[in-house]
Amino acid sequence: MMVTYSSDARGMELFITYYHNPSINLRNQIVKLNTGLVKKIAHRVSQQCAEPYEDLVQMGYLGLIRAIERFNPNQGAAFSSFAVPFIRGEMLHFLRDKGNVVKIPRRWQELQQEGQRVSKKLNAQLGRMPKDPEIAEALKISLEEWQNSKAATQNRLPLSLDASVGQLVDNPLTLAEVIPDTHDQNLRHLEEERQELEGAMSKLEKKTQAALELVFFQDMPRKEAAKKIGVSPMTVTRHIQRGISELVSLLQTQTPQHLAS
Repeated sequence: MMVTYSSDARGMELFITYYHNPSINLRNQIVKLNTGLVKKIAHRVSQQCAEPYEDLVQMGYLGLIRAIERFNPNQGAAFSSFAVPFIRGEMLHFLRDKGNVVKIPRRWQELQQEGQRVSKKLNAQLGRMPKDPEIAEALKISLEEWQNSKAATQNRLPLSLDASVGQLVDNPLTLAEVIPDTHDQNLRHLEEERQELEGAMSKLEKKTQAALELVFFQDMPRKEAAKKIGVSPMTVTRHIQRGISELVSLLQTQTPQHLAS
């Protein structure tokens, strides 16, 4: 779990105030509370390149400011988790502009070639495109390794399989962290959408929320979901229909105030 460097109470108070009435003074206070997060990421990234740590920190602050401007404190997500793609993305964009890249590992190139073959075979067997977990299982590798190799190959970002920073701070720098801008932007959008969805879900009636989570997020059959909730399968269907309708309405009204202007 990502460490939250800002004091929970003080940080949340500042975020709520900034969200409703943004100002440079408030933003700078939030930046100061989260300098540790920027420095931690810069320390990790600096182990993978020749650029000065101080330059990476400066780029990280730009990402931090962007994250602050887009963060919605009303949706219940940790700011540190939301901010990481923004901070890391600015650093990696800086490194790519400087031309600091490493070759894609041969093993990952071979995995992608084998993965294409396996994907075609599974597609014929299943009658649909296989999912990443299915491809990873067929290749007898972890899902993480398959997704990392796929991201590196698709985005043409050279990574180092041998690079290891396991001794640094809390946890190691993962290969997935070294990804191109387009992927970083996708991560940001996904995180924003996840926050919006979680915020909207929290406003639903409890059984409606449970029905949606069990059927769509846990892929549970409706009959099993009905037993777990304590209602009939028909009622589960009604909860799902009502929940989807309410979510659509809620999500259409969740544009952050200071971004809409």
